[in-house]
Amino acid sequence: MIHSMTGFGEATAGANGIGYTLELRSLNNKFFKLSARLPEELSGLEAEVEQALRKQVARGSFVMGLKIRIDDECAASHINEAVLLSYLGHLETVRAKVHDQSVNIDLTALLALPGVLQPAYEPVKMLEEARPIVLGLLDQAVGKLKQMRAVEGAALAKDLDGQLDVILSRLAVIRERAPLVVDEYHDKLHKRVGELIAKAQLKVNEPDLLKEVAVFADRADISEEITRLSGHVDQFREVLGAGADEPVGRTLDFLSQEMLRESNTIGSKCNDAQISRCVVELKSAIDRIKEQVQNVE
Repeated sequence: MIHSMTGFGEATAGANGIGYTLELRSLNNKFFKLSARLPEELSGLEAEVEQALRKQVARGSFVMGLKIRIDDECAASHINEAVLLSYLGHLETVRAKVHDQSVNIDLTALLALPGVLQPAYEPVKMLEEARPIVLGLLDQAVGKLKQMRAVEGAALAKDLDGQLDVILSRLAVIRERAPLVVDEYHDKLHKRVGELIAKAQLKVNEPDLLKEVAVFADRADISEEITRLSGHVDQFREVLGAGADEPVGRTLDFLSQEMLRESNTIGSKCNDAQISRCVVELKSAIDRIKEQVQNVE
């Protein structure tokens, strides 16, 4: 079964007064690429998140966003009374020295001094508590993303299989038509030479005529190309039908390039209108395949 590289997954959880929401999106890419958008407090988890994601997916361009929401009662900063009292003590000392009791002390301004207000969560503690939660949410989101990728992969496989049927049907026509091309060339050449020689009242040199036909037959022989192209189609179909979850996108891309190369050779070697039309339809189906496999993992 093949998997698409397009998918989306999300997961939510809450613990210790903090709500977590993780979203994961993916698009096609030749390699693995992750853009992680984490809150500043949890930026230290980026390397672990990437390592965990690499274990579950092989290719794609991923965008992961994590949002946290702290409950109101837990979000309030704590006042460090010892630090605040220390500031007040220093200010009282200064006011006593200037002998001016009319100087007022603004407590609101004191809250802005360093160390007075402390965050509700210690950064290190918050990071440690969030680590298992975030990695668990990532597993859930990846599971949903892979499920979507599998559904889209099934649709891709169906379309690719249909294009392979088109290729095989056109190959059947080419295979049947190819031997007739040489016979028709022999008849046309014999007739044309006969007409020219009749005007000059000369006799046809049959060995030379047969030699010319033999040269044309060798130059127009496409049996090897037909066999190789048919083999590529069979191999492509085997990969599509394989039950393994290993990434196969690059293999399918390579096979599609080889199919296009063989069809180009068939078109250039065989000078026949009917075969040329089949080659055009072949290349159209292969181009469709090449476009589709760019989104296969």
